[in-house]
Amino acid sequence: MSSRFAIELEKLDPEVPFRASQSHIHHTWARTFHSRPELYIRPQTLPEIQKIVTLARRMRRRVVTVGSAHSPSDLTCTSAWMVNLDNYNQLLNVDKGHKTMTVQAGIRMHALNQAAKDHGLTMPTLGSIDDQSIAGAIATATHGSSMSHGLLSDSVRSLRIVLANGQAVKCSPSQAPDLFRAALVSLGALGILVEIEFQMVDACNLEWVQTILPIEDMLAEWNKGLWISDEFVRVWWLPYTRRAIVWRASKTTKPLRTPEYNWYGGSVGYHTYHILLWISQYVPRVLPWIEWFVFGMQYGFKNGSSISAVEEQRNGLLMNCLYSQFVNEWSIPLSQGPEALTRLTKWIHGDEHGSGIPFSPKGVYVHSPIEVRVANTTNREPRPYLDTSYSETPSLYLNATLYRPYGQDPPCLQRYYEAFEHLMKEMNGRPHWAKNFHSVDHTYLSSVYGADLDGYLRVRNEVDPEGMFIGSWHRRTILPSRTEMSVFALEEKEVVRRVRKTGGSDWVGEQARWWDGGFNVFTKTNGSESEESFDLMAEAEASVLLEGLRDDETLDVGKRIREGEEEGFSGASVFDKM
Repeated sequence: MSSRFAIELEKLDPEVPFRASQSHIHHTWARTFHSRPELYIRPQTLPEIQKIVTLARRMRRRVVTVGSAHSPSDLTCTSAWMVNLDNYNQLLNVDKGHKTMTVQAGIRMHALNQAAKDHGLTMPTLGSIDDQSIAGAIATATHGSSMSHGLLSDSVRSLRIVLANGQAVKCSPSQAPDLFRAALVSLGALGILVEIEFQMVDACNLEWVQTILPIEDMLAEWNKGLWISDEFVRVWWLPYTRRAIVWRASKTTKPLRTPEYNWYGGSVGYHTYHILLWISQYVPRVLPWIEWFVFGMQYGFKNGSSISAVEEQRNGLLMNCLYSQFVNEWSIPLSQGPEALTRLTKWIHGDEHGSGIPFSPKGVYVHSPIEVRVANTTNREPRPYLDTSYSETPSLYLNATLYRPYGQDPPCLQRYYEAFEHLMKEMNGRPHWAKNFHSVDHTYLSSVYGADLDGYLRVRNEVDPEGMFIGSWHRRTILPSRTEMSVFALEEKEVVRRVRKTGGSDWVGEQARWWDGGFNVFTKTNGSESEESFDLMAEAEASVLLEGLRDDETLDVGKRIREGEEEGFSGASVFDKM
């Protein structure tokens, strides 16, 4: 670090720790991207987080917040400062009357649900995993699969966020509602989320039944009660065998019951599938056979075969992600699902004309299955500005996963995702923010989000006028071009992306003011030392949004308790549920 860093650090309260290292190498869970932050910082208290932001502002650095890094995209990559909140993870308060829990934002969802169990509560819905921090899941619009539930952010009652000026601001539907709508799906671009008040429900057991059906039978049920047959319903679409695995679950008072034992479902099936996927890297045409064999061995070769179990809701909604993967997921109106799935299946089977997708499917073989989930947020307010669901109709989420066997990218990646995204955009689809979409920019998002995107950017630019939380992912995806919206003073630019010998990509960034010909940020301005000028600039920011929002509430550290150890629940089987 430069000598200026030591000077600036000495000016701040020495009683507040600055827990940073320079040796951390960051990678996504799937190891699709790697980056090396200048500093990797792990705060444990709110004053520490505020100190990080103050020092970053004085040092002219971008700040990225990261949890499990389960997103396979480069959203969390940086060469600037990375803040990990895993040690900022305490349960702060339980309101049993209103069934809410207030937690520090770094708590992982499995730890939140474990702590909730002690109070007879659980989260209303989950995605496919619970390894993410609650802040990260909310920030990227994570959802489950239910006509009774929407995004996880639907259950947020209030938030506290540290903004670029170091101020900790609380927001809710009644307090700073615009900031609340932006922060519900923030994409990490507003500040550092530090506290969440979350609506829970009574803990319960779920009985789930998983059945394999011809796709014709599943499509026949589509508008005849498929999605409302149980509280939770999801489908895995097997395009080559033209079958679907339908998973349904509802609350029950029945005792816990494990799925029927299947010798193939543990390590045998896990490694067999992985090896077969690796073989398909060199002989892609075997993938239809792999689909038939792998899913037949686990779930049955005959239509109507089923598996069932009774689990606690906090476990029963989960699945195993298996291997490193790319994930491309979009939402479209539920009513367009049959058309989308039929056209995509035709394309996968080589029928370019019948699919209406103008990309050649010749030689393209894809992985299975296509995950099909639903969410319903109709008539729910307030809505996040960047809500991936629809306000006027239930939403369908289609997930095209491609595995990376032993770290290798699949040969079908580019053309399959080009075709998939073309179909989704033709239906005015909305990309899942944490996934690997390739052809999304501000122009397209403006066409599907309209005034909501404008509202999000207005709030974002007010609370972070220098772009402390902005990187190249934001610029190429949600921000207008540089000609329409100038580069922010602290915006980070991607300068290098190179393939690693061991798989994935190295990502290297650079702070904006070093590469765009801007002034030297450490020179004196108007006779004042630069760090003083930057502090005055932040304090004097004339934002209508922030007017009168100083949060004077004091966090009562005496009420904080540590969550219990994570309960081991995964067992040996990885294939019980898809």
